[in-house]
Amino acid sequence: MSHTRVQSIEHTVQTTNRWLAHLSEAIGTEDRDFSQRVLRAWLHAVRDGLTVQNGANFAAQLPDLLRGVYYNGWDPNRVPIRRSREEFIEYFARSGRIALHDVPKLAPAVTEFLCGELSEAPVMHLLARLPHDVRAVLWPAEKNG
Repeated sequence: MSHTRVQSIEHTVQTTNRWLAHLSEAIGTEDRDFSQRVLRAWLHAVRDGLTVQNGANFAAQLPDLLRGVYYNGWDPNRVPIRRSREEFIEYFARSGRIALHDVPKLAPAVTEFLCGELSEAPVMHLLARLPHDVRAVLWPAEKNG
């Protein structure tokens, strides 16, 4: 049996691994599993607050593998889900299996990381679709020019 590689799959795996390595550096960990959980928690928590159209527009910018993570478990019939700041933090922590008190540090770090990978404009456009109190968790006031 021949062992050939599919270039598009190899590319998305490499891109995802690079993203997780850079995110790990940004949040100060060597644990890429932890970084993947934090990124997934950010993607799902934000995704759930968006309309189908806004969510799909954002997903189109993600590497293929992370687009699959983004859509995993998504129910387009239930969005947008409006969570209060506290509900958003609790959901983020529970889905990422991280401590509640770490969310205010990790969520903005992921936002900043995504601004670097995708450029700031589309990420800020996305966050503008969320309630102000939730947006403040993802991008603290001192960063909101």
